[in-house]
Amino acid sequence: MPAAPAPDTASPSVADLSATAMDRYDQSMDSHSAKLTRVDHPPRGLVRTIFDDEHDEFRASVKGFLEREAVPRAREWEAAGIIDRSFWRLAAMQGLVAFAAPEQFGGLGLTDFRYNAIIDEEVTYTGTPSDNFMVTNDIVLPYLRDLATAEQQARWLPDIASGARVCAIAMSEPGAGSDLRAIASTARWRGDHYVLSGSKTFVTSGIQAEIVITAARVLRDGVDGMGLFVLEAGMPGFTKGRKLEKLGRLAQDTAELFMDDVAVPLDQVLGEPGKGLHYLMGNLAQERLSIAITAVASAEKALQITLPYVRERQAFGKPIGSFQANKFALAELATEVSIARVFIDRCIAAHCTGDLQDAEAAGAKYWTTELEFRVLDRCLQLHGGYGYMEEYEIARRWRDARVQRIYGGTTEIMKELVGRSLGL
Repeated sequence: MPAAPAPDTASPSVADLSATAMDRYDQSMDSHSAKLTRVDHPPRGLVRTIFDDEHDEFRASVKGFLEREAVPRAREWEAAGIIDRSFWRLAAMQGLVAFAAPEQFGGLGLTDFRYNAIIDEEVTYTGTPSDNFMVTNDIVLPYLRDLATAEQQARWLPDIASGARVCAIAMSEPGAGSDLRAIASTARWRGDHYVLSGSKTFVTSGIQAEIVITAARVLRDGVDGMGLFVLEAGMPGFTKGRKLEKLGRLAQDTAELFMDDVAVPLDQVLGEPGKGLHYLMGNLAQERLSIAITAVASAEKALQITLPYVRERQAFGKPIGSFQANKFALAELATEVSIARVFIDRCIAAHCTGDLQDAEAAGAKYWTTELEFRVLDRCLQLHGGYGYMEEYEIARRWRDARVQRIYGGTTEIMKELVGRSLGL
């Protein structure tokens, strides 16, 4: 596997990892002698069995990179409401962006989802204020890898993999959130091209994105359904609205996008028009698993932050963690987080072998994000008034976690999907 240029020569990038990692995956899953990995972030929990040596080396590299290049600038980015593009280019040079793209188009052809999971976890553990990694690697790349033609891949993937251009996906609309069937944006056939009209909202990286996969309802004889269209910055009629002011995730730009009769040629249509909803539903399981991965990591980190605090903070002459109410609450949460960790690791393993079902991903998403917020809310409460101060990490993590129960499908919609899978 060819090595990607990396600014960090002290630790390996993903490009330096063995090309045989996936080949050994089935063996490691079936073997009782699989290497046991204990990540040093969580305060407790069972050892993890889904990673190999290459994954551990990669995790150390990702962690080191984020701690050097992202963590010191996190507050600066939050104040600016946007992440500096230079960081994204550095991340790409490190091999952390679009590594699943084919090698001839700037990627590494590395489709082992465990590498995606490691990035998602380390972004969360370190407090790196960016959703770009998940959006690019876990959500957008599968569409371009699986649906784009070779010509389309050659046009878009090299710039994405190098960090030269940022990508996004536009599904949500003012009147259509979790219910994708309610999308009102249209793509009207005009003989040799489509004309897109409508608006999108809550688009992660929408301000910076130059390549946006956009879902719209196809209006064409013989076609019934949605299509996916790739819009690029500068196309006539395609404009960006205001940068949305959010409760949390302050450094991550989120935007409204508008399509006013945007002419889209056929070579910017992804897949087959009319099958857009099928494509979207096919990739949502991975998106929801990624959110679940970050939810568990977030809960683990919240406990790691809080346990030392409750051991040291005094009330009535004794540590507040020694009071039975607090002790029992933390014991319960720590146990639930350990259960979540085992559950999500099993989901990751199932996804790597193509066995994770849509309803299982939906259940994982709602259950872990609900747990995440319960953990963070209790941990903030245990910090007392200090927990409400921006200078305390637990406060920032609390506000950033709230949206997890909403995007990627609300908890209520996830429960509906699980209920349907039960024949109800």
